[in-house]
Amino acid sequence: MTETTPDTSADTGPSTPTATVGAGAFLLELVPVPVSDIDRAKAFYSEQAGFTVDVDVNPAEGVRIVQLTPPGSYCSITLTTGLPTLDMPVGTLRGLHLVVADIEAARAELIARGVEVAPVEDMGGVYYASFADPDGNTWTLQHMPWRP
Repeated sequence: MTETTPDTSADTGPSTPTATVGAGAFLLELVPVPVSDIDRAKAFYSEQAGFTVDVDVNPAEGVRIVQLTPPGSYCSITLTTGLPTLDMPVGTLRGLHLVVADIEAARAELIARGVEVAPVEDMGGVYYASFADPDGNTWTLQHMPWRP
């Protein structure tokens, strides 16, 4: 059996890296985020949190899918309407982590963009700062100084 590798040379956007899917790998690529207003959430995540808008489509009547990717991440989030398989109570996502190289700089950037970010907490050498989207879904910036 011959294994082929897909052509990944196409431009996938400025902040959307492409991960290699090796044998036995289970790559987390998409996390649904339950929101009440897709346009408001899209604006928050793209304009304030700095995520790249990858997709904004209406593939069928009553269905909308918006996919956004945090800077440098292999994993994206999706905001949807009209897909019963992704229905969740609004604002129930808790503590999704965004790992950063410099938590003070990341926090300052988000604050400059209008995001309310909690002060940095040292939890035994790992640093955290949290924020929420307009629907109350919570996010955590995480910095592990030893991690490259």
